[in-house]
Amino acid sequence: MTTDIDAELIEQGRKLFAGDWHFIWASPSIETLPPMGGIEIAFAGRSNVGKSSLINALTGRNALARTSHTPGRTQELIFFEGPDKNGLRLVDMPGYGYAAAAKTKVASWTALIHKFLLGRASLARVYVLIDGRHGLKDVDQDVLKTLDKSAVSYQIVLTKADQVKAAELAARIEETKAALAKHPAAFPDVLATSARSGRGMPELRAAMVRLMRERGQ
Repeated sequence: MTTDIDAELIEQGRKLFAGDWHFIWASPSIETLPPMGGIEIAFAGRSNVGKSSLINALTGRNALARTSHTPGRTQELIFFEGPDKNGLRLVDMPGYGYAAAAKTKVASWTALIHKFLLGRASLARVYVLIDGRHGLKDVDQDVLKTLDKSAVSYQIVLTKADQVKAAELAARIEETKAALAKHPAAFPDVLATSARSGRGMPELRAAMVRLMRERGQ
């Protein structure tokens, strides 16, 4: 039965993301956020962790989210919406922990991220992207603590899994799960993904379908 349910969710996830996803809004500040509506799922992570690549892989659009080899390029909250206003929005959050940017700019990005997490009732989940080659860093732990305080459900997604040997990736997943045991708002499962190979994308889409059902969408 579980397998049938999983297969159904994966198929629903495929359909959800098969349509025309598009950019709808960019917010450089909390004051310029779009009106709340439906369910919002945000993607957070260190600069250059692969957020934009993941969003593009999820939606099957090569250039929906701008990718850049220059860390820290996304400086706003970027909102995307699916076909026919299906009730789901994706939010690409500014990358954090980019040391080469001016300190004032880093501080403003950080404030924007934290205020958004604390005050957005339509925000159903945050996927915190962690580079599968390196695992959790101190700067990630700061964001996890903010998520715990804001009581927003979040889940860790390891990126760039295609660049890690299988045994090393398995060990990284287990050490990440162990670290999450200390975080009350964390979803216990850890997803390993690769925007390049497509690994983990069906499971991530299915998780979003399940979340929408739970929220009555």
